Amino acid sequence: MFNPNRCLRPLAAIASISLVAGCGALSSGSSDDKAPIVVGTTSAPSTLDPAASWDGSWELFRNIYQTLLSYPTGASVPQPDAADFCAFTDATNRVYHCVLHKGMTFSDGRALDARAVKYSIDRIRTINVAGGPAGLLGSLDNITTRGDREIVFHLNKPDATFPFVLATPAMSIVDPDAYPAGSLRKDGKVLGSGPYSLKAYQEGKQAELVRNTHYKGYAELHNDAVTIRYFQDSGAMVSALRKKQIDVTYRGLAAPDIVALQNQASKESLQLIEGAGTEISYLVFNPKDPWAGKLAVRRAVAQIVDRPAIAHKVYKDTVDPLYSMVPKGLTGHTAGFFDDYGDPSVPKARKILSDAHITGKVPLTLWYTTDRYGSETGPEFQELKSQLEGSGLFTVTLESRPWKTYEEGYRKGEYPVFGRGWFPDFPDAENFIAPFVGEQNALGTPYPAPKITGVLLPESRRESDRAKVVEEFQQAQQILVDDARLLPLWQGKQFVAANEDISGGEQALDPSTIMLMWELSRKTSW
Repeated sequence: MFNPNRCLRPLAAIASISLVAGCGALSSGSSDDKAPIVVGTTSAPSTLDPAASWDGSWELFRNIYQTLLSYPTGASVPQPDAADFCAFTDATNRVYHCVLHKGMTFSDGRALDARAVKYSIDRIRTINVAGGPAGLLGSLDNITTRGDREIVFHLNKPDATFPFVLATPAMSIVDPDAYPAGSLRKDGKVLGSGPYSLKAYQEGKQAELVRNTHYKGYAELHNDAVTIRYFQDSGAMVSALRKKQIDVTYRGLAAPDIVALQNQASKESLQLIEGAGTEISYLVFNPKDPWAGKLAVRRAVAQIVDRPAIAHKVYKDTVDPLYSMVPKGLTGHTAGFFDDYGDPSVPKARKILSDAHITGKVPLTLWYTTDRYGSETGPEFQELKSQLEGSGLFTVTLESRPWKTYEEGYRKGEYPVFGRGWFPDFPDAENFIAPFVGEQNALGTPYPAPKITGVLLPESRRESDRAKVVEEFQQAQQILVDDARLLPLWQGKQFVAANEDISGGEQALDPSTIMLMWELSRKTSW
């Protein structure tokens, strides 16, 4: 069972630059204390239905839906949330048993039982959205229930990571009477059992969250309401913070704004909280494109890209260069792209192309989204264009779209090369490899990698002690380097900016860097 001590520090090792916050209990205060805490982000949901989402929509889901398992403050492995108990019941990691808390209900008071859990997860596979969360359930064979509270997951192969999958917001529990079994819910409403209910929602603008009085789980709410405002860029978001129009920012701070806050936060009655992160940015090459589909072209790009220049010139050293899809800080991380390619080299790239009988400049179109990964995305792709064209080996066209249509485009295979970011589903090296390979993956583009999907990942999933599967992850990363279909660029850090009267920012990021809104409170109410 989990330790409910809320003063434990989270996995992200958050450290406040200008504030040291303690732990305390919410008490009665002035009417201002009861006003919603307003949180700004540049990461708006793409959907409100968990069956459709394998993306940043999880930020909202974690706060309004509930999963069997989750991450209480300080936990780095999943612990019970809607469940009272969960465990493997066999020696081969193929039968996983959960028991719900007694008297569980949705926010409207209707019963949340074992049937609802089975329905919610079966529904993900039935609807099977392209690039959606069904890709997380490859090891699940079937689900059975025993009475109203017991759920048994029967796996088709050993999978020690299955509890991590159940802890992702994709596995949010929904009401069978409110969500159709064979299609997505499209009325813009939500019925969950999380710490908050969704009082009102304006797509792309804001979400109003209020305390769910029916909630039963580990979260201890330090506020009664949170309003999340969605911004198009960091500048507008930070301006709103300085004007006290919002209280907190938690996703999408641009590098210049971070640097300015680092230098001026205390003078402006603000705080900047910095922590290690596992967010990564990478390029995806479409194997069906006549140019991006050529191995030599991909390897030549890998030989040209200057990651330190991107980190310094564009991101002002608020990110670190990344040379593998598995970020630093996770067991099994390597620096495969640096080991194979070393520093950027035009002569080496030219030789790679000439050895493949490719002469003349290679035309490539690079796509990026305008409103998902922060204000530096455009400048980052301008820098990539400059680097590639500066080599004399490429002509580069840049194209962009808002996330809603951008996501649709890459799922349809429209882009030769496109940028993606990844926030982990769970803190394990597997989650930076498995989602991107196989016939069904998070990229919407099949990536057959039989050694990874058929040998290395299955071997790693037999082992509950993740420190013992380093070799398998190292081999998998080398295959990704050899194929060069995914090109890692940088690994991010986590920054939360807030007004000085806000507490809880240090505890508010879970191991997947999702903000737990219930940890936030106003200092005057402590």
